[in-house]
Amino acid sequence: MACTSCSTSDGGAPKGCKNNGTCGTDSCNKLTVFDWLSNMSPSNGEAIFDCVEVRFKNGRKEFFRNSEKLTLSIGDIVATVASPGHDIGIVTLTGELVKIQMKKKGVNPDSNEVPKIYRKASQKDIDIWSVAREREEPMKVRARELAIQHKLEMKISDIEFQGDGSKATFYYTANDRVDFRMLIKDFAKEFSTRVEMKQVGFRQEAARLGGIGSCGRELCCSTWLTDFRSVNTSAARYQQLSLNPQKLAGQCGKLKCCLNYELDTYMDALKDFPDYDTKLVTEKGDAICQKQDIFKGLMWFAYTNNFANWHVLKIDQVKEIIAENKQKNKVSSLEDFAIEVIAEPEKDFNNAMGQESLTRFDQPKKKKKPNRKRKNAETAGAVTQVKPQQDKNHNNNPKPSGNNKPSGGNPNQQNKQANPNNQNNQNKPNNNKKPNHSNKPKSNDTKPAEPRKPIIITKNENKK
Repeated sequence: MACTSCSTSDGGAPKGCKNNGTCGTDSCNKLTVFDWLSNMSPSNGEAIFDCVEVRFKNGRKEFFRNSEKLTLSIGDIVATVASPGHDIGIVTLTGELVKIQMKKKGVNPDSNEVPKIYRKASQKDIDIWSVAREREEPMKVRARELAIQHKLEMKISDIEFQGDGSKATFYYTANDRVDFRMLIKDFAKEFSTRVEMKQVGFRQEAARLGGIGSCGRELCCSTWLTDFRSVNTSAARYQQLSLNPQKLAGQCGKLKCCLNYELDTYMDALKDFPDYDTKLVTEKGDAICQKQDIFKGLMWFAYTNNFANWHVLKIDQVKEIIAENKQKNKVSSLEDFAIEVIAEPEKDFNNAMGQESLTRFDQPKKKKKPNRKRKNAETAGAVTQVKPQQDKNHNNNPKPSGNNKPSGGNPNQQNKQANPNNQNNQNKPNNNKKPNHSNKPKSNDTKPAEPRKPIIITKNENKK
């Protein structure tokens, strides 16, 4: 489905065409319709429907008649009628499905007012169209600066060039009427082109620009929603939503269109409920509804003289009390009809999917302190080994000294030397251990050199 530029590279990463939904292969368009009739041929030799659907910038689509009997398919770039000159668009739909779309949009397929297609776009047409499209973004920045200089309360949201580059349409939004006659003169002087100003609503602006909604998906108005119905705050009240404008408003600043999606289901469920303003008359006093659970069929009531305590009643019980009140009879109390609702255990959604915390790298790691007890235990359990060393300055066969006391004077090492169990280990030569020359006599000593004493080496000293 993707075009050549949008395909993945050799390493597996997506390249990205950076055309933002305007590539010529019709793979990443807004409001794209799947042609499920493309593989079906007309029966009884009927002619193919001669109208096609052509898409322009930001999902703007119009219907054109193929009066020249051109062989068109989805993705072809064509030159269409415009006033003045011609425009360049991409074919998005052909065949019988176009007739269904025209009826859905309220366009008469047999009308003579349907514009026609001139030809398939040549390479020269595509080059002119591409150059004009590249001018739109810097023009939009400059146009906003000019609007601010004229102190006009308007927002220029988008600019669309005609395919031949002869005209630019400026789309803007404003709360009130705007006198932009002087602004148009400055635009024509600054950009050297014909200028057309077109005001759009806030919902249409969001549909043209697109974006990501609070649900995490693309905006409905820019992907599949084509008709914008009015949304009232009553839709939020029926669904018992908090009237918070920050949560109920979309990117367009108006109420979200999705508030109407489930409204019919709530309205059907509320038909079985008594009126929310209904009062229940009891001997303890009048009771007013405080809350409703539409799907469980429960209602919470509280006495007018004690709003702290709420009593849960089923719909049938509320209707029974209302029937008694219509006969001018009072029930004893709400406690006789109330039910106990078992509170559901609270669910912990902090780590519902077993994912790690996103802030695990915010705090630096603590350095682990060395375990001194373990280090001392390894030192105490080390096997002492005695290795005779030769004096390089004197005889090759020095006599061992009778005093085996080490130079360091460590009592632990003396006890290990006195242990007769270690004598066998002392006499064994160790080829893996290197001799320790730390007690080498200094050159400035005046005393004659004496034969070296046996040195006791532990595992800890060997590591050093």
